[in-house]
Amino acid sequence: MEKKTQHPASDSFVKGAFILGITGVFVKILGAFFKIPLANLLGPEGMSYYSSAYPIYNFFIVLATAGLPTAIGKMISEQRALGEYDNIDRTFKSGMLLMTAVGLFGSLFMFFGADMIVEGIKNPNAALAFKALAPAIVIVSLMAVFRGYFQGFQNMKPFAMSQVFEQFGRVIVGYGLAIYLLDRGLELAAAGATFGATTGAIAGLGIIFLTYIKFKKKHAKEIAHQLTGKILSHSALIKRIGMIAVPITLGAAVMPLMNTIDVMLVMNRLTDIGMGENANDLYGMLSGYAATLVNLPQVITSAIQISIVPAVAALFVRKEANNLSRTIQNGIRMTLIISMPATAGLVLLSQPIMELLYPNQIQYAQTTGQILSILGFGVIFLGMFQVTTGILQGISMQNRPAMNLMAGAIIKILLTYILVGIPSINIYGAAISTLAAYGTATTLNLITMKRHANITFDPKVVVLKPLLAVLVMSAVVILVHMGSLLIMPSKLATVAAIGIGMVVYVIMLFKTKTITEEDYAMMPGGRRLKKINDRFFK
Repeated sequence: MEKKTQHPASDSFVKGAFILGITGVFVKILGAFFKIPLANLLGPEGMSYYSSAYPIYNFFIVLATAGLPTAIGKMISEQRALGEYDNIDRTFKSGMLLMTAVGLFGSLFMFFGADMIVEGIKNPNAALAFKALAPAIVIVSLMAVFRGYFQGFQNMKPFAMSQVFEQFGRVIVGYGLAIYLLDRGLELAAAGATFGATTGAIAGLGIIFLTYIKFKKKHAKEIAHQLTGKILSHSALIKRIGMIAVPITLGAAVMPLMNTIDVMLVMNRLTDIGMGENANDLYGMLSGYAATLVNLPQVITSAIQISIVPAVAALFVRKEANNLSRTIQNGIRMTLIISMPATAGLVLLSQPIMELLYPNQIQYAQTTGQILSILGFGVIFLGMFQVTTGILQGISMQNRPAMNLMAGAIIKILLTYILVGIPSINIYGAAISTLAAYGTATTLNLITMKRHANITFDPKVVVLKPLLAVLVMSAVVILVHMGSLLIMPSKLATVAAIGIGMVVYVIMLFKTKTITEEDYAMMPGGRRLKKINDRFFK
């Protein structure tokens, strides 16, 4: 009979999600502090050189990082669970061989093809920026293998440390070189800024490599003995990595492709209904303002996805049904705890938030606010899609999320064409279709989990408790905002409503026992939080 005690895999999953979530927020903030002064330094022309290099770079980075760390992490987690320790080392080396080849190809293509590419995009002065960025591809590819290795051991600290060092290197060196080279021309200054990504990648790879060496020495006894006779060849392991990574990578490519189609479709349909003169402004409000805010909670929910895959994989191969269900329930519950209040805040305070963040574009606040009030609901669907995708990847159903997202993308294209073409709906149709796309993909993921893996969860624990906390928070936010407008400027009223709403939400999480005893044991700083809870809320 299976024990009902919490398995260490589930403990590590929650800790890992917290670590990656906090790191992700920090890295995002650091990136914003880099981009804003860099834009002021280089101006529109210099930023065009800087930005032109990134679409090609990002394409190869998606190839290197979208599926491979997850594939290696999943395989190593399964091998640990089954005692196949020799295969862990072989999986790591196979990943290194594969990604060295992919990374070198990408770096060489971008470096030696830079002159041809910039001629094709009609931006010949960006060639140096391309060449300065090219070496980062192979370095990031190798770093992805190390990240996958530690993901398999459910140790997210090295993963997080490499992200921080990478971003610091990018910001410090990139901005420093841009300042130093500015007198020599915008081409060199932009190249210096892009070279920051290369030095950042070197810093990230260096710290995770040193951590790997220490980790191997510390855990030498654990990985010294193969407990089964099943030793796989490098070719078999590379094939297995590809079988897992390719569907995940294809899935990651669906949304960028869909967004590319979306740009053309939205602009054309707005023109068809006589709104061509305002098409650029309307699309900018959707993609540059509202969508940016909706994507922010993704930093934390993607951390949950990364962390849950190896935990689910280990429990799944060991057939520990109770612990598997508990881990999945925790993952979905954590996602809703983050995404539900974010949705409520973005929907209820959509226009005030736009007025607060974009004071120089106040004339667009009403329209962008209305777009945000629609897109805000997408935070829940996007977060749920991410975590259910991680769960399906963990139980070896990595093909299904890509197929489900493709179904959502088709619905988005159809709805965008129909709705944006209705004059009374116009740009709001694009927001509605995005909501429908993620809603469809999430629903299909949940159906797949239920139908093919018989995975279920307790709605009271997972949905109703955090929903109650969100409803109370929402009522307080509305009352505080309305009351504050009578005695203070609108921006301060918005800040007050957000701040008090967050405090009330945290209190309600404690009062409704949405945060459980297990959560305190698993999360960093959990003991201190439990003492606070016991002192004030019992």
